[in-house]
Amino acid sequence: MSREVFDEAEYERRVSRAKERLHEADLDAIVVSDPANMNYLTGYDGWSFYVHQAVVVTTERDEPVWVGREMDAGGARATTHLSEESILSYSDDHVHSPYDLHPMDYVAGVLEDLEVADGRVGLEMDAAYFTAKSYTRLQQNLPDAEFEDATLLVGWVRIKKSEQELEYMRQAARISENAMQAGIDAIGEGVPEYEAAAAIYDALINGTDEYGGDYPSIVPLMPSGDHTDTPHLTWTDRPFEDGDPVIIELSGCRHRYHSPLARTTFVGDPPDVLEETADIVVEGIEAALDVVEPGVTCESVEKAWRDTIAQYGLEKEDRIGYSMGLGYPPDWGEHTASIRPGDETVLEENMTFHMIPGIWTEEVGMEISETFHVTSSGAETLADFPRKLFTA
Repeated sequence: MSREVFDEAEYERRVSRAKERLHEADLDAIVVSDPANMNYLTGYDGWSFYVHQAVVVTTERDEPVWVGREMDAGGARATTHLSEESILSYSDDHVHSPYDLHPMDYVAGVLEDLEVADGRVGLEMDAAYFTAKSYTRLQQNLPDAEFEDATLLVGWVRIKKSEQELEYMRQAARISENAMQAGIDAIGEGVPEYEAAAAIYDALINGTDEYGGDYPSIVPLMPSGDHTDTPHLTWTDRPFEDGDPVIIELSGCRHRYHSPLARTTFVGDPPDVLEETADIVVEGIEAALDVVEPGVTCESVEKAWRDTIAQYGLEKEDRIGYSMGLGYPPDWGEHTASIRPGDETVLEENMTFHMIPGIWTEEVGMEISETFHVTSSGAETLADFPRKLFTA
């Protein structure tokens, strides 16, 4: 019996939409190897993505087929609604094999059984866990197949959330609030960075009084001191010192759904430039959020931010946000729409984004972010946490 995260009808709707996209792309099947996309289509949830696994969707078969390591088949039975006939597993001698065996040899056999061995088959060519060898083994085993890059096919299906997905993201936001507060409270002069990270992790997993948290797709990011101009550093065993700025970016996670949140704090009395930058970032975020509504493009949202900070002589070349929600390591992003110049994706109701317009210069590093949901009338920010520079 599967663990109930969504009802079976929701998965059926998702698979149906994926099949529509297969038809639009003139594909007979897709081999899904991104664990977030596998979860989205079937509910499969396990820390098994370090070995090769896949979900195969064809235009002709009602159910997707899960393919994975034999010892993980029980996980598919525990977390999906799939019938026994749709759970297929390869033997353990395929794993890190010294023999001439590879899991994609087995997947190729599945594609033959599904009668798409000579068809047009989509592959997630840019997925983190789909290797070059996976591709070449499929080519060797299925010389009559025509393989096409379908990396973002499922991602564009995922971009609009159901009400239950939004509820899990709101729950993740409550966890993010608790974890952010725990991190800010733990930071102080003489405190090792790892102690603040431990406090954050404790809050991320303990969740709230009503529910616990899952492991997030990205570890808490905590650049500090001279390194706040580099956004993706983690903690060390260095004690915080008076005069240290500290950036915290984290996300609560609930049934694999995230709601990222970033804030900046300062050990001691912050310099004027940091306080002024914080005020500018907040003003820019609020200007961008104010223009969010269905029908507006991603680049229009970014322009509101860009025009606001330009008044203060600042500019930012990087994107300021991206579509996100369901995720597994190494990322919670969906890799589809980005809030940046040139992205003409039109916002639709029930899309969700992480807006993180950080300012990173040689002089200052500042991050304040919000996860928001596009509603019929504007932006709903999921977290309720002060939008300001903190001090320790």
